Amino acid sequence: MHKKGFVYLVGAGCGSADLITVRGLRLLQSCDAVVYDDLIDPALLAQAAHAEQHPAGKRCGRHSMPQSEINSLLVRLGQSGKTVVRLKGGDPFVFGRGGEEFLALQAAGVPCEEVPGISSCIAVPAAAGIPVTHRGASRSFHVITGHTAQTGDTLPESLEALAALHGTLVFLMGLNSLEQIAARLTAAGKPPETPAAVVSGGNAPHPATVRGTLADIAEKARAARVQAPAVIVVGAAAALELCAPAAPVLPLAGVRVGLVGTPAFTERLARRLEALGAAAVPCMTARVRPLPPQPGWERLADGRSCWVVLTSRNGVGCFFDALAAARIDVRRLHACRFAAIGPATAEALAQRGITADLCPEQATGAELARALCAAAGPGEEILLFRAAESSPEMRGILTAQGFSVREYTLYKTEYAAASPNAEADYLAFASAGGVRAWFSACGAAPKGAVCVCIGPVTARALAQQTGAPFLTAEDISAEGVAECILRAHRHKKAQEE
Repeated sequence: MHKKGFVYLVGAGCGSADLITVRGLRLLQSCDAVVYDDLIDPALLAQAAHAEQHPAGKRCGRHSMPQSEINSLLVRLGQSGKTVVRLKGGDPFVFGRGGEEFLALQAAGVPCEEVPGISSCIAVPAAAGIPVTHRGASRSFHVITGHTAQTGDTLPESLEALAALHGTLVFLMGLNSLEQIAARLTAAGKPPETPAAVVSGGNAPHPATVRGTLADIAEKARAARVQAPAVIVVGAAAALELCAPAAPVLPLAGVRVGLVGTPAFTERLARRLEALGAAAVPCMTARVRPLPPQPGWERLADGRSCWVVLTSRNGVGCFFDALAAARIDVRRLHACRFAAIGPATAEALAQRGITADLCPEQATGAELARALCAAAGPGEEILLFRAAESSPEMRGILTAQGFSVREYTLYKTEYAAASPNAEADYLAFASAGGVRAWFSACGAAPKGAVCVCIGPVTARALAQQTGAPFLTAEDISAEGVAECILRAHRHKKAQEE
């Protein structure tokens, strides 16, 4: 029986990834395909790295895909039996053309539903400290398109009637018509001294806030070189500035760091970078695909002494999942000793109730192999549990020293581009596999970006791909990568001064 598809029109909110609704995020994490607008936070797309990704953004003067083609794509994906998230900035039904997409899906018999999001008409002014309603200043607000094809000057026909209202007027998609909007409102009786503001925010590439009056807002916006997309606010509320006290300038403020790695790693690194003031942008996300347990897992429970070697946090999770799938009670592993490649893997083991018996000072396969050579007793078998794409170096060192080694493939790492064209000052790689996947898909680092490697193995892989200078973290961890970027940025600023 053919599976019936379903399309969700999901509002992503306005700005950072955490402004999406909980329901929208859950749908994104479980969908088969995502069709997304421009200016969507790459961190959201990373949540759907497992899904087909179709860019369909539209910006003033540049259409990635005509609306009719977007409608057809949604219908085609839905009819193929997929669960689809149509990810739209703000709210799909607030000048997002979500209604057109809904009607096209309805006409084609594809089940669909709208999941609301925070609209830019509220969120962008609020981020600049402008409430669209405020007691004594505005008891209503009106959201107006600043661009329509039905009138000669592209402005709404009802502009004169709107000028007579005492609430807040919010214009979307009207930056190119700002001068005409101000002139038409003034001509219709709005006092020239009426407060006005232009705000480019959310995920706009060039954030800016300009305040003035109807008489001078167009000139001020030109002088500040405000770029679309921008929201225009007119009314007494536009003079308000309800902002939190200015936060101290953080050491990585204004720095953008692209991330390549698994969500488990990139999320830890992003938290550390954002605490330092940087913007962390997932550029390529690795998805861990667990593989079925291979024959021979019963060896773990036969009572003979052996070493269980785990080389990543992901490996720890896959190992215990495979134990459960093979119906092996963890208590039967009493004769096993556990080796972890580094502190992060050891911590993941500890969360499962097992303290690592061995963890080398440097988190590399070669160091772990040498430590095992020193710690393993005569006749003790060494069982390697790791990824399909792991380097043969560790096994080579162990077998050269006469140890019996069995290798079990726990998972395969698959990479998907989240935002390969993102602008970045640094591009951080969490593994050699990530380096190879990036250069295979993109050919080079983003223009002007300095590559940063988590450790020497990743650095060797990068050196094979590029002759450009790059950085290598001293400590093989998310914290080590963040510290490496912080030192490099401070050194760069010192040179500029």
